Amino acid sequence: IIFLYMDGGPSQVDTWDPKPLLTKQHGKDPGDYFKVSPTQFNNNGKLLGSPWAFQSYGESGIPVSELFPNISKHVDKLAVVRSMTSQFPEHTFANYFLHTGSGLQGRPSMGAWITYGLGTENENLPGFIVLNGGLTPPGGLDCFGNGFLPATYQGSVLRPTGQSIANVTPLERSPDEQRRKLELIHALDQSTKDYFGKSDAVEAAIANYELAFRMQVEVPKLCDISSETQETHRMYGIESDYEPTRIFARECLLARRLVEQGVRFVELTCPSVGHDRWDQHGRLREGHTANARAVDQPIGALLQDLEQRGLLQSTLVVWAGEFGRTPFAQGADGRDHNPYGFSIWLAGGGIRGGTIHGETDEWGYHAIQNKQEMHDLHATMLYLLGIEHTQSTFRFGGRDMRLTDVHGHVIHSIIA
Repeated sequence: IIFLYMDGGPSQVDTWDPKPLLTKQHGKDPGDYFKVSPTQFNNNGKLLGSPWAFQSYGESGIPVSELFPNISKHVDKLAVVRSMTSQFPEHTFANYFLHTGSGLQGRPSMGAWITYGLGTENENLPGFIVLNGGLTPPGGLDCFGNGFLPATYQGSVLRPTGQSIANVTPLERSPDEQRRKLELIHALDQSTKDYFGKSDAVEAAIANYELAFRMQVEVPKLCDISSETQETHRMYGIESDYEPTRIFARECLLARRLVEQGVRFVELTCPSVGHDRWDQHGRLREGHTANARAVDQPIGALLQDLEQRGLLQSTLVVWAGEFGRTPFAQGADGRDHNPYGFSIWLAGGGIRGGTIHGETDEWGYHAIQNKQEMHDLHATMLYLLGIEHTQSTFRFGGRDMRLTDVHGHVIHSIIA
């Protein structure tokens, strides 16, 4: 799985869910048309029609905002879910819910669950890698944590630029010196384990030291993209004159290289765009334009590259934020958080492309048809990986825990 995490909450009515009536009634009082639920800041303004035009693309005719001229070329690969919901209108809790299926801190992330269920195909790389483009999401690294699962399943954070991963570059004068040091640490860990009995923490520490040793060779090779063709660099936007595009382009290219090497779950976070994310409480036009510019070309290239290499059929790509945004303004020119109905999309990996699932009301405010929640997304992701979500459990605190808790239904209508 390649999970394209759109941190901050992209606006559904400005991206994947056009609302002509909203445009028609732009500038009018929303209270004249529907009940306005409390928002995070309650600085509610008038109805705010999208400043971007929509156009239908592909054989499916799915409408896409002009924000995405590159992704729009691939709509026949996408299943757009317009009826996602969240239980939380605030970033931190919504991020935990998106990533772990719970609004509480300390639960295993979806990447950890998937690696726990499937293991790894490459002993020299972690099974779960996060490519951090510069913004750690609200909720911090717990969004990528192992929770109560063994520590070997936590996400390993790589940076697409500079030193790729912390604490992997050897400080010893020779490989032999480093190996002897690791053998000593292993012996000390083993004696601790023998004294205290079975310990997941000690076993994970031993495994992590060994993995880090092997990664010293593997990670630099993986992150060296000089072997990629100039056409590939151009296609992704590696040499773009816009720095956020360059950063996200490297993330997308590295994601392709990682899945080629057998990494089970790769998550990409957004680059810093003016030190902001898709969280436009003001200056919507400027902020969404900048964020879309950062990700559009690289994502379009990723979909094309995966397809050309025969990888798309076996790789599920998911594009999602933690919630959407209100159809009315916050202040004069922003949008507040909206967990009641928003859009995500999936592609590849067994998805029926060129489909739209679900519907929001005529304002793009509430999901009204085929309403889905995060547990349904997680159940669907697991299903496409061959995992029955009700059977993927871990005993903790006296009960069998799972990513979908006691919830979750597979969204069969988007599966080929």
